[in-house]
Amino acid sequence: MRKTKILVVDDEHLIRWSLEQNLKKQGYDVVSAGNGEDALRIVREEQPDLVLLDIQLPGISGLEVLEKIKEYDEEVIVIMVTAHGALETAVHAMRLGAYDYINKPFNLDEMAIVIRKALETSDLRREVARLRSEQSKKFGPPDIVGSSRHMKNVLEMMEKVAKSDASTVLIQGESGTGKELVAKWIHYQSARADKPFVAINCAAVPATLLESELFGHEKGAFTDAKTMKKGLFELADGGTVFLDEIGDMEMGMQAKLLRFLEERTFRRIGGTKSFSVDVRIISATNRDLLKAIEEKNFRNDLYYRLQVIPIYLPPLRERREDILHLANHFIEQFNREFNKHVTGISKMAEKLLLEYHWPGNIRELKNVIERAIILGNEETLLLEHLPLEIVAKASTQSTGLTTFKLPAEGVDIEEVEKELIRQALENSDWNQSKAAKKLSLGIDAFRYRMKKFGFLK
Repeated sequence: MRKTKILVVDDEHLIRWSLEQNLKKQGYDVVSAGNGEDALRIVREEQPDLVLLDIQLPGISGLEVLEKIKEYDEEVIVIMVTAHGALETAVHAMRLGAYDYINKPFNLDEMAIVIRKALETSDLRREVARLRSEQSKKFGPPDIVGSSRHMKNVLEMMEKVAKSDASTVLIQGESGTGKELVAKWIHYQSARADKPFVAINCAAVPATLLESELFGHEKGAFTDAKTMKKGLFELADGGTVFLDEIGDMEMGMQAKLLRFLEERTFRRIGGTKSFSVDVRIISATNRDLLKAIEEKNFRNDLYYRLQVIPIYLPPLRERREDILHLANHFIEQFNREFNKHVTGISKMAEKLLLEYHWPGNIRELKNVIERAIILGNEETLLLEHLPLEIVAKASTQSTGLTTFKLPAEGVDIEEVEKELIRQALENSDWNQSKAAKKLSLGIDAFRYRMKKFGFLK
């Protein structure tokens, strides 16, 4: 493990030597410089993690060195060493980007504490940056796969929403179209990205508990309220609340949600104090809300309050040009997850994927690819890796499967299979891999049939 590197900059040799010895005993890798020019050269060549920089230097002053260090790499921690009482200079150094300052003559134990805190702060900042980067990668554009006209329109709308401060967004689409992924994308690409994203499925929480989940409750508000509990709106202050399946929300709760959206204030159950929060509400549903309004199951005023910005996610069958893009995206994802090496999809499997109706949309496609990656051992995803319902329900017109006509007297299926194996081998000059691909079989499955019918000993 690389040691933390500290650069000591001071024109007094005895001070440099003393600090070097002390810091090395604490386990740091230490380099030193007696002037500003040498210090800047070492910063470029050695790339220290922290610099102890004396303000009073011959030639270039400590403040000038500080400015140049920050121009080169603003992540380098700089702690200024000042003459006792030079408070104004120290404050100026802090404005230029110094982390802290210590006065001469300094206490070595106090200096050790300042250095340790500075490095801990730096590590924390790096970790926060790493986590934000991971979140951005996880929910950013690379994971919203699709080049169809429908998805281009959706992406344009998502980008506009993320950049705006729109307080309510309504995402509509069938189950499995990726409504929560879109909600997360909007959150993590917005100015709210460093604040919480919390989600709740309105259909999965009983109506009696949903109010407590959203608004919280005070201790003793009801029988099981043993302690005070903050609700999701309070916990997500500054961030985003995702209300999934909002079309299944009970009418009484709809009225309470509408009041919150209009006033942006609420009270915990059993409480008298009003709380004000700043949250973006992203709702989603697979129901036809206009039909629900006609049937008196959804409030008309809540619908128009929620759909300030509406986003419609088309079903996968309406964006067939995205199916193979999504399939290959999931292959890459599950290759990493399961340490597999699938490089593509056979032509026959591609045809069936494109012809299938996909009632479960992207979620169903993802599950199909995951299953195929787990069960398959070949480099290509083959027809035999697909679920029977896809093979059965996909149209057979373009696959050529209807070219086989069953005679009235019937056939011996074993003889038909044996003949297909023989023809595939002959047409491939007995190259087993090529023959297997002609029948959309994996090499192991093909060799099993070769042995079965006597073509392989």
